[in-house]
Amino acid sequence: MNIDILAYGAFFLTMGLTYSIMCLGLNVQWGQTGLFNVGIAAFVAIGAYVSALLTTPETPDRFGGFDLPIAIGWLGAALAAGIAAWLVGALTIRLRSDYLAIATFGVAVSVQLCVLNIQPVTGGAFGIGFIPRPFGSLASDPLAFSLANLALTTCVVLALYLGLEHLAKSPWGRVLRAIREDEMAAQALGKRPIRFRLQAFTIGGAIMGLAGAVQGHFIGFIAPDNYLPILTFQVWAMLIVGGSGNNRGAILGAILVWGLWALTAAAVSAFVPPEQQARASSLQIVAIGVGLCLILLLRPSGILGQGRAMRVGRTKPKSEE
Repeated sequence: MNIDILAYGAFFLTMGLTYSIMCLGLNVQWGQTGLFNVGIAAFVAIGAYVSALLTTPETPDRFGGFDLPIAIGWLGAALAAGIAAWLVGALTIRLRSDYLAIATFGVAVSVQLCVLNIQPVTGGAFGIGFIPRPFGSLASDPLAFSLANLALTTCVVLALYLGLEHLAKSPWGRVLRAIREDEMAAQALGKRPIRFRLQAFTIGGAIMGLAGAVQGHFIGFIAPDNYLPILTFQVWAMLIVGGSGNNRGAILGAILVWGLWALTAAAVSAFVPPEQQARASSLQIVAIGVGLCLILLLRPSGILGQGRAMRVGRTKPKSEE
């Protein structure tokens, strides 16, 4: 029993960390730059499907099956999602706030419909199975398999965290914050807001694509239903709960909201009759909504608040010196 609990705990944390990667990508776009991207599911799906096509065994009725190493699949996923984000950003980055949100939401719906209907490439509604899983040789030992994948995903999240922290403190990151706080002042100093926004949007999209690949390989199966708009709502809730502009908050918020999602799913399966569980599953969304409202009331800046790099310094008045 204890081994089963440990294995599930490792599985739970690994899934939470895959959502943390998505949150880190959104934090580059929104937390650092103020880009209101509501098409997160699109870039996650692109990453997942590209990596699956590159790494799965050859299949006679579907394009792909190149049987490449997982690392190549992950790199290809990040590259493909980054290119897609650049193309979308080149067309929409000049839009502001709600208009950008509408445009990116349309992109997410379009991508979801494409993966649902282009069956010779994506497998259609049946999705793609037999995706190679890291440390697949340990699959017969659930605890070892889960712990190994947890360690790998932790390393990916840690590498991304350190890299993004470095970027946030670099001149590039300071320009992004300057553009977000006062675009006219940044432009007066010779900065080109459109170019920097496009760069941030591309980097965030590439990170989201990597998250889709990591999650898809950990589960071993992907399908269009995994990339519905509800995924975008989840990731936004995670970032808001943890603290927008704070990379540590993005990681913490992802784990907490994923935990609430998993807890409510367990409660529904335990206390709701089987014939009503499909309808009662909407309570998961309600629980996240209630939790989000409580956080906004009690901690408007999120649990950890804005990161140090995001806080604008102020000069102490003489009375405090």
